[in-house]
Amino acid sequence: MHRPFQFKQFTIHQDQCAMKVGTDGVLLGAWTALNHSPNSILDIGAGTGLIALQLAQRSNAELIDAIELDDDAYEQCVANFEASPWGDRLFCYHAGFDEFVEEMDEQYDLIVSNPPFYSEEVGSGDISRDKARQNNSLPFDELLEGVSELLHKNGIFSLIIPFKEELEFVKLADIYGLYPKRITRVKGNPKVDFKRSLMEFGFEKGDVLEEELTIETARHEYTEEYMELTRPFYLKM
Repeated sequence: MHRPFQFKQFTIHQDQCAMKVGTDGVLLGAWTALNHSPNSILDIGAGTGLIALQLAQRSNAELIDAIELDDDAYEQCVANFEASPWGDRLFCYHAGFDEFVEEMDEQYDLIVSNPPFYSEEVGSGDISRDKARQNNSLPFDELLEGVSELLHKNGIFSLIIPFKEELEFVKLADIYGLYPKRITRVKGNPKVDFKRSLMEFGFEKGDVLEEELTIETARHEYTEEYMELTRPFYLKM
């Protein structure tokens, strides 16, 4: 029995979703910059709807769209949106990213994605979870190509990927005219290597703000920076 995940202002039911609520999603939803006051937001590969809900809590954007291909995750996302305080601003499309890009005429001020990213073959035995984790269901170049078409010229694209993929991703983004603005490299504790890169892109070249974030100093002893970032969401922060 999967218990719902209770945040401060909304609840995530996730019993039908292969990808459960995890640190990656919460970090991206909390870290993504909103200082350009986006009016329209798109979440690619919404899963439970977590990141879209975080951005609804943090912003005044009138339009927050999400796309989810998996049938069960799509239904769950819609239910989580409807049960939230911001149901009138949230909408989930049941579609693959490529068909969405073809159909959609409008552009977004902010696009976010916690993409399925294990490029190596993963085999946990859970087929839908594995499919959600493998980037062959949404390769990085397809993601970037679509984003370059859907992002407003002054817009921001924000995502989280494995640290080891960061350099390659920046090179690939360059081909589509997207340039890094801000990168925060994340590690679990001070003794381990970086595991994730939170990245923000735009269409203008400029200086990149590079930062580091450590989640814990010891088991369940969270750093001040991590608590500061996630406090608006987690009940016990």
